[in-house]
Amino acid sequence: MAEFTLELNDDQKQVKEWLHGFAADVIRPAAAEWDEREETPWPVIQEAAKVGIYSLDFYAQQFFDPTGLGIPMAMEELFWGDAGIALSIVGTGLAAVGVLANGTEEQIGTWIPQMYGDAADVKVAAFCSSEPDAGSDVASMRTRAVYDEAKDEWVLNGTKTWATNGGIANVHVVVAVVDPDIGSKGHASFIVPPNTPGLSQGQKFKKHGIRASHTAEVVLEDVRVPGHCLLGGKEKLDERLARARERAKAGGERVKNAAMATFEASRPAVGAMAVGTARAAYEVALDYAKTRSQFGRPIIDNQGIAFQLADMRTRIDAARLLVWRASWMATTGKPFTSAEGSMSKLYASETARDVTAQAIQILGGNGFTREYPVERMHRDAAIYTIFEGTSEIQRLVIARTLSGMPIR
Repeated sequence: MAEFTLELNDDQKQVKEWLHGFAADVIRPAAAEWDEREETPWPVIQEAAKVGIYSLDFYAQQFFDPTGLGIPMAMEELFWGDAGIALSIVGTGLAAVGVLANGTEEQIGTWIPQMYGDAADVKVAAFCSSEPDAGSDVASMRTRAVYDEAKDEWVLNGTKTWATNGGIANVHVVVAVVDPDIGSKGHASFIVPPNTPGLSQGQKFKKHGIRASHTAEVVLEDVRVPGHCLLGGKEKLDERLARARERAKAGGERVKNAAMATFEASRPAVGAMAVGTARAAYEVALDYAKTRSQFGRPIIDNQGIAFQLADMRTRIDAARLLVWRASWMATTGKPFTSAEGSMSKLYASETARDVTAQAIQILGGNGFTREYPVERMHRDAAIYTIFEGTSEIQRLVIARTLSGMPIR
């Protein structure tokens, strides 16, 4: 088991420098343009594919880092460049992880390469879980999957929302209800192959921030997928459903808490994204405060400005430490006895929101214009307190974990 350390090893330092260089040289110069266009930045994704960042191999290497710091380090550097473009680069990973976590070896080998394509012809994938009436409350999911035994096909019907790459993806991974009587344990995941009839893009959302990341509804109307597109296979699903039904009879809360534990393990990565955005805004504000003069001296000489910057830096470093702790715990199998995953996501996301607002204040009128990037960073930061569980949900999870109450 890897020992916890705050010192990156030589390999990690090299990866960090490589990612930072890509973020500085490729992502950041393109950020304002793609934010204005509100379109998927295909040329930037292609550049990431050429150098190996947009690939399953890269994310697998970071995911299997024994210290747990590979993914948060990567997320922080890419999102330091720009949140919208970075989300376009890492968004396919959501679907890929869904296949890796639940799929067979054959499914992994078949579908994940189709999610990424190659540097000459990049593709993206979408993970479709949220619904108009089922965001934080996953038990309210209505999209149904019904098995047609005669044809060995699953028939999917429903509407998904807030899907990153939804509708433009080459491969969609769709979570659907197969047994509504056992809550979230009655869900299963399905691959929807390219050009499958019945799948269409619904509304494309025009967003406050992260505009370079495509977000849309996905409509499923009698979408038929072969039986082999059920992740894990039907035999495994039938066994899992049987166990879940028995556990639900014995004590349903154990089933729900196990589902919540899965979300807990993924939240530090979102916290790392937030740290990257906060750090970027802080650095802009610090540079501005050092070079902007008023009343004959740099504004950083004013205690009101200097103290703001001190608080910003302190919060960013504290957020990173919470993210690293939770990531290390998840990798080394340490139980989240105090909802440490939710703690890291809550604190980092609210830090990003507050630090980017403070950066605008330090820049004054300039910060309120699109001539400076902190305006965009502030808009982007708003998403972190919403997706992957709102701040309110994080507080609920933390409070109920501490009190011993069931997490519903």
